[in-house]
Amino acid sequence: MALPIVYNPDHVAPLPPGHRFPMGKFEKVYEWLVRDGVATLDQFHCASPASFAEVTLAHDPAYVRAYTEGELDERSMRRIGFPWSEALVRRTFTALGSTLLAAELALEHGLACSTAGGTHHAFHAAGSGYCIFNDLAVAARWLQRRGLAQRALIVDLDVHQGDGTASILRDDAELVTFSMHCDANFPFRKEVSDVDVALPVGTEDTTYLAALAAHLPDLLAQVRPDIVLYDAGVDPHRDDALGKLALSDDGLLRRDRYVLETCMRRSIPVATVIGGGYSRDIDLLGRRHTLIHRAASEVWRQQA
Repeated sequence: MALPIVYNPDHVAPLPPGHRFPMGKFEKVYEWLVRDGVATLDQFHCASPASFAEVTLAHDPAYVRAYTEGELDERSMRRIGFPWSEALVRRTFTALGSTLLAAELALEHGLACSTAGGTHHAFHAAGSGYCIFNDLAVAARWLQRRGLAQRALIVDLDVHQGDGTASILRDDAELVTFSMHCDANFPFRKEVSDVDVALPVGTEDTTYLAALAAHLPDLLAQVRPDIVLYDAGVDPHRDDALGKLALSDDGLLRRDRYVLETCMRRSIPVATVIGGGYSRDIDLLGRRHTLIHRAASEVWRQQA
């Protein structure tokens, strides 16, 4: 069997011309995976949209209902950063459903990757920073509720702190949050994760990877998770428009390979999401996001 990868065309929704968020990258991830021979068509699994009941495992029902029906006030929508549309609602529920399916497939096969997800700035009753619902928090609660995994570790290596995830899960000792991020970056008011590693502006490959190696193995040993949910954001890249760190493509690939190998040596299933990445060159950005799928494919073959 080949590595399971989750994709749905509804990961993309139209935005106004010139919008800052690179929505087109999600389609480019799929295109590059196929074009570069990283994945074949039979590897892709298509998720259904998450349900209202699933989303409200981590979110206020009133907030979910208001967003779904287009009734959030202007200030709330401005904090999210997207204009409301029915297509964006569909995209939001579908991307979250893809994370749920990736988690389920990871438990079944040991490793699975989504081509979306990582919306870690969404709080219990509010969206923020291009994040409407928090797929990582919902997935962790969903796994618990279904009896699929009691303990989950969220490894968040997006360049921005996973503030919404930390806030939602702060009172659940069995859902552990680890965020390694740029200190002098959004969000400027940080929440408290179970483990936070704040890196200075300009951190390069060697220092970054050493910091990761200093924390991840011990954390896995302490938590002993049933699953790791891995946010493999590429915005720590030196060319990222919103990053402020200085990783190379090779550094990101080595990072992803290290996370996956470290978990799988311990027989811990891993579900990955692509997280943040910002560039006007959507084609280049989409290909950079496939680094996690390339690393996963390598590790998958090693485990075969």
